[in-house]
Amino acid sequence: MSLLAAFCCLAVPALAQPQPVTTGPRAPGVTTEALAAGVARMAPHRAAYRLDLGEGRNSGIAGVRGAMVFDVADACEGWATRQRMTMTVVDRDGREIETVSDYATYEAKDNSSLRFSLTQTTEGAVSQRVSGEAELRPDGSGTVRFSEPAGLEETLPPGTLLPMRHTVLAVEAGRAGQRLFAAPLFDGTTNEGAQDTTTIIPSWVPASGEPRFPLLANQASGHMRIAFFERGASGGGGASQPEYEVGLRYFENGIADELVMDFGEFSVTGQALEMTPLPGGC
Repeated sequence: MSLLAAFCCLAVPALAQPQPVTTGPRAPGVTTEALAAGVARMAPHRAAYRLDLGEGRNSGIAGVRGAMVFDVADACEGWATRQRMTMTVVDRDGREIETVSDYATYEAKDNSSLRFSLTQTTEGAVSQRVSGEAELRPDGSGTVRFSEPAGLEETLPPGTLLPMRHTVLAVEAGRAGQRLFAAPLFDGTTNEGAQDTTTIIPSWVPASGEPRFPLLANQASGHMRIAFFERGASGGGGASQPEYEVGLRYFENGIADELVMDFGEFSVTGQALEMTPLPGGC
């Protein structure tokens, strides 16, 4: 598609002075040079995933079917992303509930701002709308101003990462041999502020064999698990249960081909079916 046209309503944030992409918080073990290389390594692409039930556990859920399309466009000083998902959940009595979501962002590459918009419908009726803009200082602290819900503001703590910056740091931490990093993350998918996250990276493996998609050729990769917590819920002790977790295999160009979304009572898997490059850049 004409990628930037899809984000016509998400105006590029005006910056008084463009900042280098290496500003903002970093993960342990990730140098300024590695951060800059990681930002440049991110591949503009479109990935389409099939969604299926992973584990039903004792939730009463008998099946899940759906699809998700995720676009990342390089818009020179920022990334424009869009995620469209349709998911139907089937219970053991055969009843079906369909949820459709459309989530779009524009994120400055220096982690200084995020414009976001999310619309979710359940059974054809709008169940959630969230939109607004976050502005962050070099230390990651900042403010979120929501246009939906109108007038709402939230404060972001120091160290806050935006979604693509979090992806870059997860990849670079894996490449540097780090196995764990924790940071607050704000992505604009709720009308609240940042969530605490813990990313576990068990291993990072060199590229090998012929991948299913050309975009993944000669790319090292690592399986990761990201746990999301209510801000401050762990009290600093790290003992609280996450609200949900996401498992995925990231390649070093920021592309994921396998997903597991774990909601506690059940999980949903995502398997890449299509992966194509997208034009972009300066």
